[in-house]
This record gives sequence, structure tokens and C-alpha cells, in this order.
Amino acid sequence: MENKYVKQFPDLMTGKTVMYVHGFGSSAQSGTVRRLREVLCQANVIAEDMPLHPQEAIDLLHHLCQEHHPDLIIGTSMGGMYTEMLYGYDRIVINPAFEIGDTMVAHGMTGLQTFQNPRKDGVQQFIVNKAMVKEYKEISSHCFSGVDEEERKRVWGLFGDEDKTVDTYDLFLSHYPTAIHFHGEHRMDDRSYMHAVMPVIRWIDDLQNGRERTVVFITLDSVCDTWRKPRSSAQKAFRHLIETYNVYFVAPATHAVPIQMTEDMDWLQQYFDAPVYNHVVFTNSPQLLIGDYLVSTQPCDAFMGTSLQLGSDTFKTWEEIITYFDRLNGQ
Repeated sequence: MENKYVKQFPDLMTGKTVMYVHGFGSSAQSGTVRRLREVLCQANVIAEDMPLHPQEAIDLLHHLCQEHHPDLIIGTSMGGMYTEMLYGYDRIVINPAFEIGDTMVAHGMTGLQTFQNPRKDGVQQFIVNKAMVKEYKEISSHCFSGVDEEERKRVWGLFGDEDKTVDTYDLFLSHYPTAIHFHGEHRMDDRSYMHAVMPVIRWIDDLQNGRERTVVFITLDSVCDTWRKPRSSAQKAFRHLIETYNVYFVAPATHAVPIQMTEDMDWLQQYFDAPVYNHVVFTNSPQLLIGDYLVSTQPCDAFMGTSLQLGSDTFKTWEEIITYFDRLNGQ
């Protein structure tokens, strides 16, 4: 694996079945499927070519669910639209094309098209006409029809902040509460996949297993320097820690100037991406937090757990803090 972003996670979704639903004009041979199998090396990752006609596609997906009972379903673009409708399963929808009929017309997906990836049937080209667009509009009209309180807990939406193809964030948020922005375009690359999708898979796996990870709090001043740039190795440390720990950022609660709290949140999302979602605590008393570790530039002897002072003789840099946690091995 010669990729600086990619690594295997044999402890995630171990022995479980993950079903992937590809986007329009793609196939089960997409790079995302290969990457899922590579990274989730102890999971059973299944994927099938979606039929062109949407009713046939949704029928096939229901059959696959009945056959394989997936522990997690992940769908991108058109596949995200289909995935939302597979009620009763934990699901991640990535840049979901809930208005796919309109999207097809707006982005020139009609007429003669070429599949982006090889298909089992060997077909390389296909034609999208007005009748087929109508079929997609009809199938997408059934999105959100099965949403209830239980389903609202089982669907996670991921939306690229540079997606120029679809924009369904607000539509999704009107039905489901967990809508997360990530740095990326409509098509996932390795960076956005590892920094955005993998943390969400980890959260879902933890919930399914009832796993409670050791909690690490990191204060804003320990990752942000005086020039509002990330401190050296801070991003590396965060991405390393979230593989093992439940990591929260701690920022000042400036109630008199609420815009500052918004700016702090935006800054964290800019540099630490999707895992910031629901993992920021605003407080002026970090010593009162209940957790296992606290990393700060200031001494905090009153913290009930273990306090690590960045910049001290013991932990001069984030690299030394990384080494410290590596030796703990998740404890």
C-alpha cells in the first residue's frame, strides 16, 4: 500500500458485512469498492452492478439485503439515493443524489453515455432518454417515505464542501439530523475517504459493538498557533489518535462574543475535517470535564484524569505526545 492516506484497519467491522451501492454510470468494480475491501480487510464487502432502470435496481438491493443482512450500507451519489430507501439498516449516504432526474438533465447525463468502470455483463455504453429520466424522477419521489425516529438514528449523511454536481445537504437535514460536511468533491478520493468516511464507519462500529473508547480532550490552543495555523504535527496527531481514542476538542465559551465560537468551530472543521462533528466542547473550565486525558498548553492539575502539557519539558511537541499515546496502546 504505497499511499500516504491509506492503511488497513483489521479491527473495524470485523466479521461484518458492508454493502456498497455505486453511483450513476459506475459499477461494482469502482475504486471505492476496492478501497473498502483494502481498508476494511476483515469485513465482507459486497457490491453489485446496479441495473440501469431504477425500479430494477431497488428490487435488486432489497434482494441483496434479504440475502446478506448487511451490518452497514454505504452509497454514493445515485447509490446514496438508493441507500436512503433501504430502511432498517445502518447507512452512510455520501453526496446523495436525491433529485437525480433533475441532476441528469442539468449535467448532461442524457443521450449516449459510457460506463466509468467495467461491468459484469461487458456492456460499455448505454442511452439515457426522457423516459428513463422520468423513471429516476419517479423512484426518487419515494425518498424519505419511511423516515421515523428510529431511522433518523441510523442514517449518516456526508456532503463534500466542493461538490459541484449535487447539493442536497438541506434536503437531507430536513429529514435526518446527522448531516456532516467534509473536504472534498462529488467523487471521493483517498484523502476524503480516509479523513471523512472512515471516522464515521468507526463511530458506527463502536455503536454496534457497544464499545466505549478512552476519552482524550484537546484544547484549541494546543492545536492552533498565534497565527491561526495548525501547530506542527497537530493534524497528524489528531488523525492518529482518533483511530484508537474518542477525541474531543475543547474551545473557550465566549458567550459575550458568540461569533468567536462560530469562528473557532469553522477553524476546527477547516483543518480537522469531518471528525470534528459533534466532538467540540465549549467551556471555560476544562478541568471540570470528565475524561481520561487532557492535552493543553497550560498546566491543569485539577483535571481528574491525566493532564499533558504541550510545550513542557516532557511534551515539547506533538510528536512526543504521539509517542506517549502509542506506548499506552489505547489505555
